[in-house]
Amino acid sequence: MSDSVGWCLIESDPGVFTELIRELGVTGAQVEELWTLDNSLFETIKPVHGLIFLFRWIGEDQPDGQIVRDSRVEKLFFAKQVINNACATQAILSVLLNCRHPDIELGKTLSQFKEFSQKFDANMKGLALSNSQQIRSVHNSFGRSNSIFEFEDSAKPKSKDDEAYHFVAFVPIDGRLYELDGLQEGPIDLGLIKPNTYWVEAAKPFIEKRINKYKIGEIHFNLMAVVSDRKLILEQRLLSLQTEELDEATKISEESNIRMKIADEEDKMKRYKIENARRKHNYLPLIVEILKLLAKDGKLVPLYERAKAKTLEKEKEKIGKA
Repeated sequence: MSDSVGWCLIESDPGVFTELIRELGVTGAQVEELWTLDNSLFETIKPVHGLIFLFRWIGEDQPDGQIVRDSRVEKLFFAKQVINNACATQAILSVLLNCRHPDIELGKTLSQFKEFSQKFDANMKGLALSNSQQIRSVHNSFGRSNSIFEFEDSAKPKSKDDEAYHFVAFVPIDGRLYELDGLQEGPIDLGLIKPNTYWVEAAKPFIEKRINKYKIGEIHFNLMAVVSDRKLILEQRLLSLQTEELDEATKISEESNIRMKIADEEDKMKRYKIENARRKHNYLPLIVEILKLLAKDGKLVPLYERAKAKTLEKEKEKIGKA
């Protein structure tokens, strides 16, 4: 993969990705984090348009299905991964650009990008994405501002303990399940989705297979779902409730329940905005002023020496345990 200069690392978080896709102009969609594969959870967030699976990359894996090389390639959006730091954004866009659900509108930016790159091969699509100034600008707006403290020591050899994480997407298209992994040569056909079966059921075994590669107690993975805007779904349900023939007590109870859920969604979106504002805020001037005050009071050097001593002590403990 090529150098990722120009794309900053952003946090894998449903609040980040929900606001990111909305700032790209997408409407009718949001991202939810999943803590379980239980059917009961998926029932509460239907419709699910795609799953995004983050996992610790432990080496090349053989695909679980056949790489698509026939005419279906022309109908699927698949981009090779040519940039490291944008892999989560690329996975989510892979879901959105393959979604045909009426709830979701891509908006001007992604619609134009999809049309522009439609005839490109996978490598060219990856390059087009990496060079999209609009998408990169929105992506980078969610990076932390204190980049002066984030650096990579290129002179330091990579440790065998260094961990790399990777994102893949699972999407249903025309009755079949596909895995979209930018490190592969093309979309992976995972097979037919059984009739009268919700497509997520077909994806579960492949996700569980990846999870089972890790030791018990290890948490090196994360699962998110691209779903329809929950507030809009609930508001539609509230409208339809008015025309249903229910007794008054049942209707009042159901309406109260729906309004509570709408309020919860509104609170969640407000929380996302606050959390993202904190992520984007540049705390560097505050940090510099605190350091100045500590230095003025003669406390900075003693604090530094204590911190240094604790670090050396921890290093000795690690060596002793090795």
